[in-house]
Amino acid sequence: MNKIDEIQQEINRVIKGKEAVVEKVLAAMLAEGHILLEDIPGVGKTTLAMTIAKSMSMDYKRTQFTPDVLPSDILGFSMYNNQTRDFEYKPGSIFCNLFLADEINRTSPKTQSALLEVMEEGNVTVDGITRQLPVPFTVIATENPIGSAGTQLLPESQLDRFMVCLSMGYPSHENAVEILKGNASKPLSHVKAVITTEEFSNLQRQVNDQFVHEMIYGYITTLVEKTRESEFVALGASPRGSIALLRMAKAVSFMRGRDFVSPEDVEAVFLDTLGHRVKISTRAKAAGLDTPAVLRKIFNGVEAPRT
Repeated sequence: MNKIDEIQQEINRVIKGKEAVVEKVLAAMLAEGHILLEDIPGVGKTTLAMTIAKSMSMDYKRTQFTPDVLPSDILGFSMYNNQTRDFEYKPGSIFCNLFLADEINRTSPKTQSALLEVMEEGNVTVDGITRQLPVPFTVIATENPIGSAGTQLLPESQLDRFMVCLSMGYPSHENAVEILKGNASKPLSHVKAVITTEEFSNLQRQVNDQFVHEMIYGYITTLVEKTRESEFVALGASPRGSIALLRMAKAVSFMRGRDFVSPEDVEAVFLDTLGHRVKISTRAKAAGLDTPAVLRKIFNGVEAPRT
């Protein structure tokens, strides 16, 4: 059993019946991306993040986003020290390996924007001084569905920085029973570390080195371009979406034990990687199509290469 299988097994001991979600979260982390979990309260979003951090020996911090959370709470601030007669930097909660932004759509746009540089460059700039974040670094953000009281839409620039947007959903009856049985024993307390942060960083480098055929590059580019040309899409995916799709496909191929990317790897992550990046048109809504249906229509209209 390799390290990835060990991590998945450890997480699945706590998160029951969500093997597909766990696999895609790990793939996004291997691809050095960030994850947005959009779902109703109480289905295990926070528990998933905490379990991942424990299983990978990661320094983990959580911020509950509310309207009064300030950018300085996350990025840090400078404070005057009377003894040294100088300003000292006090790091914010973002300085960790795994940062959980809980209910990110309940805070102000100003605070949400504090994460833009962090998620894109892995840096924090305060008072003109740029500081590097620990490596590896991942943001897992949770949000309640739009329409819940006190929530607001994330701007496109913020959404585009999340590699994938996933939903956990309710557990099946059998898994719900397993959750009830295991709840009394506090399952998080039994999670053991199966990999170090250094080992995980090495896996990320191996993922980045996966071979990609020229035809796969063209295939991914065409798929993303079609999202901009479709009559059912008002806002198509950006070049950052192409990069995210490639990196996710690399991670999936690595997790499946191959050293090259296949069209099947692209298909496996197409909806999760581009679903939050496109906005469907009124024509699509009039035709009774939602975002997944529109993306499937686009995907089926592009012939996969035979590599």
